Amino acid sequence: MKILVTAATTLEIQPFLQFLEHNSQQVSNHKYRLSVCEIDILIAGIGMMHTAYSLGRYLSLHTPHVAIQAGIGGTFRKDWPLGSVVAIEKEYLADLGAEDNDQFKDLFDINLWQPDQRPFTGISLVNNFSSWPLPIELPAATGVSVNLVSGSAPTIARLEAKYQPEVESMEGAAFHFACLEQNIPFLQLRSLSNYVEVRDKSKWQIPQAVKSLNETLTNTIQQLTEHYAVAIKNF
Repeated sequence: MKILVTAATTLEIQPFLQFLEHNSQQVSNHKYRLSVCEIDILIAGIGMMHTAYSLGRYLSLHTPHVAIQAGIGGTFRKDWPLGSVVAIEKEYLADLGAEDNDQFKDLFDINLWQPDQRPFTGISLVNNFSSWPLPIELPAATGVSVNLVSGSAPTIARLEAKYQPEVESMEGAAFHFACLEQNIPFLQLRSLSNYVEVRDKSKWQIPQAVKSLNETLTNTIQQLTEHYAVAIKNF
């Protein structure tokens, strides 16, 4: 069984890579064998452009049975503690469009895209988790993907008014789009490193976010390998 694990940077999944080094057989630079599963690691790069290119190149050569994107991100919800991990249920492309005076219009607003065109559900990229082989025990969140990380009150207010997001990242929508187009069961894991507010990095909790992200990722991979081992045994 083939599992793809992708992240924007090595930093975000370094503890998981150390887990693989100690608990699996390394087949090549980016491939590991753990129980009955082969795990490919793809460090895709920061932002949607790098993610789209890296995933496109990878998926033209490989067809994983499931794909996981793991990363840290900001949250709009002040009631969610930093370091929490969520599963992103739907993604909006939140800064692709046009400015009309002081108003932002996305590609649906200006009729370059139509709602529900493949692979969109309405105007978002939805993972309903129906094909994911394990129960989802994490909070399901709405994400916005941006090229410019939000750090001003007007930008944050615009995003909240238009999309009602809970999490912000720079790669999620590209991952959702690719997996939906290829019909690959997928899971986007986001650990909350900061609140989306006027930028103040002194408040960010990246080490804690990385720690909890990798604990969740490692646990998910272990559950997947156990699931597939049982499935193969009973086949």
